[in-house]
Amino acid sequence: MKHNFGAGPCILPQTVFKQAADAVLDFNGLSILEISHRSADFVAVMEEAQALVKKALNVPEGYSVLFLQGGASLGFTISALNMMRENKTAGYINTGTWAKGAIGEAKAVGIDVNIFASSEDQNFNYIPKDYKAPTDVDYIHYTSNNTIFGTQFQTTPEVNVPLVCDMSSDIFSKPVDVSKYDIIYAGAQKNLGPAGATLFIVKDDILGKSTSPFMPKYLNLSNHVAKGSMMNTPPVFSVYASMLNLRDLIENGGVQGAEERNTAKANALYNEIDANPMFKAAVQGEDRSKMNVTFLLTDESAKDEFDKMWNDAAIVGLKGHRSVGGYRASMYNALTLDSVKVLTEVMGEFARIKG
Repeated sequence: MKHNFGAGPCILPQTVFKQAADAVLDFNGLSILEISHRSADFVAVMEEAQALVKKALNVPEGYSVLFLQGGASLGFTISALNMMRENKTAGYINTGTWAKGAIGEAKAVGIDVNIFASSEDQNFNYIPKDYKAPTDVDYIHYTSNNTIFGTQFQTTPEVNVPLVCDMSSDIFSKPVDVSKYDIIYAGAQKNLGPAGATLFIVKDDILGKSTSPFMPKYLNLSNHVAKGSMMNTPPVFSVYASMLNLRDLIENGGVQGAEERNTAKANALYNEIDANPMFKAAVQGEDRSKMNVTFLLTDESAKDEFDKMWNDAAIVGLKGHRSVGGYRASMYNALTLDSVKVLTEVMGEFARIKG
């Protein structure tokens, strides 16, 4: 058994893998990979997936759920275009690589971006707090969890304008008050399902109000809501596997249960990092992510030895991003506490050997 701490495509529950694999061979007499997306059987899948999102996050009335394509990277553009109003300005919180991507795409579609809070001065190792959110903008955007640097918003920013959030890497890991947001978007491949689908939760009141002179048909969320996420061929397999995973999530305590398990995993790993003289956390204090734990060796000359130990323990995906270096343990919903214990045991043994 391998222990997958990879930051990219997510680990999913083994039962979900098994059900999805069975459907590849036989979903309804045909493979899930070959059925018509217009068939009654797949329409039922799409409708259940949308309903399960609403159930899992307690989405209030007046919101639509969409499964689109393009990842959060296209979501940067979609959210900016659909939220553009007369001001053609927006406030962005810059907390790292993906926030920078969103800022760049907003500028590209003609929005005047006000970066009113940033942690770039310390290589994004904290979440900005002492800021004054602008009130003269069309919307404010932030990224809830930062996979590369290992920081995470622990509370929702308090703002007095429409709020947009990229929740790609921590959606479904904890409860969310959807009513505070006008658009939530998230690539599926962290806690929801396989890569290919992008989830949008959209407040219906914002639809059709864009002032952008540039609005391709596919980028207009109104069109997707009108067609029930079926304006074009959707990512059928990703939606199906996401539906299976949402069923599993709800059956196992929902997002509240996921939050409890994720807190236990994060505590176990951060406690080991803080107590072990061979390691130090890349992020300090209350801004530490529960999804992506970043840490460094205190003695870089021991890198090869530690790398061999965790590789020998069947741990994969632990290498840190080049922007931070060191190590990154991504602990999405389906990663078990047992896998985290394997890592902490390796770290403890490494300290004993080097001590």
